[in-house]
Formats: sequence, C-alpha cells, structure tokens
Amino acid sequence: MYVQQLEPVAGSLGLSALVATLPLLTVLVLLGAVRMKAHRAGLIGLAVAVLVAWLAYGMPLGQTASSAAQGALFGLFPILWIVVNALWVYRMTVRTRHFDILRRSFGRLSDDPRVQALVVAFCFGALLEALAGFGAPVAISAVMLVALGFDPVRAAVVALVANTAPVAFGAMGTPVVTLAQVTGLPLDTVATVVGRQTPLLALVVPLLLVWLVDGRRGLRETWMPALACGSAFAVAQFAASNYVSAQLADIGAALAGAGALMAVPHARRPAAEPVRAAVLTGVRSDDLDHDDPRPEVLRAYAPYALIVAVFSLAQIPAVKEVLAKATRTFDWPFLNVGDPSGDPVGGNVFSLPLVATGGTLVLLAGVGTAAVIGVHARVAVREWAATVHELRFAILTVTSVLALAYVMNLSGQAATIGHYVAAAGAGLAFLSPVLGWFGVAVTGSDTSANALFGALQVTAAQQSGLSPELLAAANSSGGVLGKMISPQNLTIACAAVGLAGKEGDLLRKVLPWSLGLLLVMCLIVVGQSTPVLGWMLP
Repeated sequence: MYVQQLEPVAGSLGLSALVATLPLLTVLVLLGAVRMKAHRAGLIGLAVAVLVAWLAYGMPLGQTASSAAQGALFGLFPILWIVVNALWVYRMTVRTRHFDILRRSFGRLSDDPRVQALVVAFCFGALLEALAGFGAPVAISAVMLVALGFDPVRAAVVALVANTAPVAFGAMGTPVVTLAQVTGLPLDTVATVVGRQTPLLALVVPLLLVWLVDGRRGLRETWMPALACGSAFAVAQFAASNYVSAQLADIGAALAGAGALMAVPHARRPAAEPVRAAVLTGVRSDDLDHDDPRPEVLRAYAPYALIVAVFSLAQIPAVKEVLAKATRTFDWPFLNVGDPSGDPVGGNVFSLPLVATGGTLVLLAGVGTAAVIGVHARVAVREWAATVHELRFAILTVTSVLALAYVMNLSGQAATIGHYVAAAGAGLAFLSPVLGWFGVAVTGSDTSANALFGALQVTAAQQSGLSPELLAAANSSGGVLGKMISPQNLTIACAAVGLAGKEGDLLRKVLPWSLGLLLVMCLIVVGQSTPVLGWMLP
C-alpha cells in the first residue's frame, strides 16, 4: 500500500504545499500568461502532477499512472458521455431546422427586448446548461439574441452573465456529481447544500440582466417579470436539488422560470418604441416574421420534453432500482492507496453506472428525438460522430484535467495543500468560494474546478473544524461566478457574435459583475458557517 504523506518535502508543510501547487500553477501560467490552448496546458499540467507525485511524494510510478487513468476514464464516462449526447440532440435540431422554429417561437413570446433577454439568455440558457453546459448555452443564447436584433456586444454580455445560476447543476448535474466523486461525500448531501446557495443568485441575476439590457429604465419598468422569473427559478432549483434529483434541478428551474415570466401580464405587453430603438441596435433576422405550423412548433419543443420525461421516469424508485443493476463496481487495477492514517481511500474502488447515468438517459432521449423530428438513423449516427469530432479538444482538456486532479488527490498533494490552507481558520469560509471562482475562471468548467479543488476544500474544512459539505458546496457555488470571465467562455461568446479578438473588451464589461456576485456568495457562505445563516443548512 502507498500511504499518503502530508510533509514529504524536508518535513515542512509549507514547502510541501508549495511543491504540491506546481501542477496547478503550471496550468494557470500556461493558460493565463502564455495563452496556450487548454488541452495542451492540461496535458503539461498532468505531466507535472505525475512528476511531483513520483519524485516528491514517492508514489510508485505504476500507481501514479493508474490514478491518472482512473481520472481520465471518469472524464470520459460519465462526464463527456453526457456532453456528447446532449450536444448531439442539439445538432439534430439544427439539421432539421427545428432549432430555428424554436428561436422564432421565443421571439413571438414577447416583443420587449428586456423580456426576450430573460426568456432566451436566462430561461432557455439554463435549459441548455442543464442539457449540455461547457459553453453551449453562451454560444446559442448569444446567437439567438443577435438574431432578435440585439447589439453583438450586449448580446454576448447578457449571455455570459445569465450563465451563472444554473452552472452548478449543469450538464445533468455533472459538476455536483464530480464533486461528490472526488470528495467522497454523498451526492444527495452535496446537491442539497449547493441547492441552498445558488438559488439565491437566481433571485438577483434576472434583475441584473434587465439592467444590462436597458439600464435604470429597464429595471424600473420590468422588475416585476424579472423578479417573478428569478423567484420561480430559485424555488424550483432548491426543491429539485433537495427533494427530487440534482440531474433535474436546472430543467425544472428553467421551465418554472419561463412559466412564471409568461404568467406576468406585464411581460406580454408590447414594448414602447423608444425602448426597442434604444436596445435593438443590431440587425434583426428576417425569418422572425415567418409563421410556423403548430405541429412543427410542437416537434421543436419535443427533444426537451423527451429529456425531461426520460429523466423523470428514471427517478421512479422501481425504475431506478432496475437501472442501478447495470452498475459495475470493482477494485481499480494497480492502485492501493491509504490516507495519512493508513486507511484505504475511496479511489481504490471504481463504480461504472452504465445505464443509470445522465449520458445514457440523454442518449435514449436522443433516439426518441431522431424519430420525432424525422432524422434517419444513418444521419443520426453521422451527427453523433460529428459531435465527437467537434468536441475532440474539449475531450482532451477534460480528460487531462480530471487525470491531473486524480493524481493530485490520490498522491496526497491536495491533502497537503488543504492542511496548509486550513491555517486560514474561520477565514476559510470566505476564501472557499474564491478558490472555486478561481478554478472556473482558469479552466472554464465548474466540473474541472470541483475536480481540482473539491478534495482540498474537504481536507481544509476537516482541519479547521468547518463543515466539509459547506466548503465543498461553496467551491461549486463560487465557481459558477467565474464562468463569465473564463477565457474559454469569452472566446466562445466572441466567436458566436462575430467579435473575434475582442475578448479583452468583453472581459472588462463582465469582470465587475463577476466580482460583485462573488462577494455576495462569499458573505452567504460565511453566514452559513455561523449561527447567522447556519439554519439554512440541512
């Protein structure tokens, strides 16, 4: 058995923590300063993590390689299995032009651009985040807003800021699933705590969006539909994550937010012409005036209805039990690791949920989608292969980052950093969301940030006497606010609206909002770590 050490470098916790941060620092410098492609930076960071584990921590090279392989496999399945299948569904709707029908349907819900921003960027963006994540909501929402007549810069900013509240439960709950996996905490417990933090953001973000679209006038005239939308979203996200399923949290929240928004009479009123003239400074797409047959509109909504139906069925206890029978649990080969006290770590055993996982359920819904919208089986297979090809660099990035995280966690590097950070004591509750924010800002993914820092947060919490569940959740909740400033998302937003090379301009516009909301989240976590807001936790 390889037993993790906390102070392998000169018997010093400080020096050991400094060496343990080298893989993370390597990735950050390569991404931020050198501006290297994320997949290359991830691979180099993985190589550094392996060297630190082998040379500084004394982890046998075979076990180090085995740790990396386990992380890479987890990155492929279930994480990328979800993303590939979700984007496959989207690609099929684009091919059959049902996505255009959906876009026109949204445009007809209201002619008020401030309400359109809430429908497209906040509600539909949250649904896309629930199904795919990893930049897809920003790209698709921004394109739709430009087609509705929004200025490209405004469309990109609105899409980026809107992509916050749903991120922790995005891609069928992938970030919280990953967080539970790397920390060893129960998924239900982690999801419950995150579901008592991020809904508070949902109350604020819609109000912020109408401010971004139309300034003080937008907030004054449309605060009621914005508040109704945010409140319904928050309640549904809280209820689903706490009492139903983390995988369905964003789907339910997005639908509830859209329903509440359309139920407010003010949202359906025509916008005053000065408002439209001031906000819609872009070129409006000509096809918005095209009328679509009702059956085609229903087919355009069908893929999302199918996904909700499949996931809902999968939560029925009897069905859930049948699906769980396909799960394979086994001892991971060439891996025998003990924690600093000599007890075996959870990573020695690996679970493979072949059917009871979000990706497989989305695949089943995708097969139904192909039948409903009229995609031939051969074409559907070709689209799936094209999706994999489109995501090839993202696949390499995610697998390398997860491999790096597993090497750091199993070798003891994360534990060393955690023990060192625990010296912050009570201040750790404030710093915890900042660490998650920093991780997402660098990697562009709440999933990757949870993989990198989740175990570290739990270790630090245990050493400082704080709740491990609270700090683990804070990593994910703080991380969602780093999404809008990540180079990956800024590049996606600029490319989507034709602003290539303007990432710096976009960053300057969204950074103040990212920092402001991060401060709010830090104060929430500090409050939840004390009797002031401690009653909010389960």
